[in-house]
Order: sequence, then C-alpha cells, then structure tokens
Amino acid sequence: MVQQTGIYRIPARRAPEIVRDGRLTHIAFYLPSVFGDDAFQVKWYGKVSNWKLGTRIEAVPDEPHSPKAHHQYYLITVEQLIPLEEPFVSLRPRRLLFIPTTEEKFFRPVAREINHLFNDSPLENLLWDSFHAQRIPAERQYLVVARKKEYVLDFAIFCKDRNINVECDGDTYHNTKPRIEQDKVRNNLLESAGWAVLRFTRDKLTMELPWVMQNIAETVNRYGGVMEPPPPYSPRYLQGPEDVQGRLFI
Repeated sequence: MVQQTGIYRIPARRAPEIVRDGRLTHIAFYLPSVFGDDAFQVKWYGKVSNWKLGTRIEAVPDEPHSPKAHHQYYLITVEQLIPLEEPFVSLRPRRLLFIPTTEEKFFRPVAREINHLFNDSPLENLLWDSFHAQRIPAERQYLVVARKKEYVLDFAIFCKDRNINVECDGDTYHNTKPRIEQDKVRNNLLESAGWAVLRFTRDKLTMELPWVMQNIAETVNRYGGVMEPPPPYSPRYLQGPEDVQGRLFI
C-alpha cells in the first residue's frame, strides 16, 4: 500500500499521541508473519512529508463500499521507502501496533533488536536499562490475551515453569480508585491465564532499584529460570540475592 500510493493510514481512534500531536517525523514498518523470511523485523522506513485527518475512502478510493470507508484515519504521506542495512529484529514472534521511538534510538541504536526501540515512561526505561545491563531477556509492551481480553504488559519475562509480567506503576495514574480496581481485575485474569504478576511503584523503582531487581531475580529462579529466545533453550538462573547487582550466570 505505502509503496504504491505513498500513503500510510492509521485509524484515528488507535493513533498514538506522537501522531495526533503532529510530532511524527519518520515512520518504519514492522513486518508480520505473512512476509515469510522477512517477518518479525523492521526493515523499511521513510520520512513523513505530510499528514492529515481524513477518511479511509480518500486513501482507498477503489473500495467505496467498505464498511470502514467513512471512518476517520490519519493519512500519512511517506517519502521514498529506504531499506535498513541492518534490520531491527524481534527475538520472539509478536504482534506490534505502534512503537513511539526517537531518532537517536532508531539511527544510533544500542542493539538491532525491537525492545531497544521503545521509548516509554521514564520508569519503564529505567527498568529496561537494568534488564539489559543484567542480560535478562525481557520483552517490552508484550501483547497477551486472557479470557478474550487483550492486555499489553510493560515487561514479559519467559521462564521454564511460569511466565512473569512486570509492571511499573506511576503513583498518580495507578493510585486512583477506578484504576486500582481495574488493576486487580487485570491481575486476576493474568494469574488465571498462568502469568505471575509483579508490580513496582515509582518510589521502589527510583530509590530501591537493587531491591526490585533482587525481587525479580528471586521470582525468575522460583519459576525455573529465564528461557532465552528463540526457543528451545535451556533455562538460565539469575544470581541470588546475596549479590543483587551481579551478572547472570549459566
């Protein structure tokens, strides 16, 4: 579609903030499973030259009878698509919607891996840096389905016996009564689907990060050790609480 028309469309109701407020300068494309050998990687990108809010029929005039013909979309004009010399790969097959990132992370990456592109809240970035430093293979913004409901996990850690969801709770957002109730329902559904859930507050993450990492390491070891992507790999245990800043060992 983009190669043919130069226009990429995003449903208005699902567009990320970076699109809605006009800060989008470049757009890159994650290829799903239908792309065969090129699947599960970001291989192409282009510079955004223009965007507007319009209807689907403006972008796809040959499909006037589509039920979505008059739905609102952001119509993004993309200049020539450019192939990356080294694609960003997803070590585990996953569904992705949008990853807001920065030019620094995209053009001067730490590593050519999808998780390094995410530019989420400062708390999530802080925890990700710790995971990366200690070689814990976590997945960021990982989509799971529990009882027909979709949930995006801040971090997913895959273990031999049970997987772990790690959540970063910003105080203002997560301490409201409606949100507390929603989090309880979410936790229960994920637990019933086989996930262990760990939640950490802003204070714990910013002032007691070694304790947080110790807690995560102990939980990982309790569930048989981390499973490296891609499977099958042998589980790997994390270093114990006597050296919470230590590296992992095999």
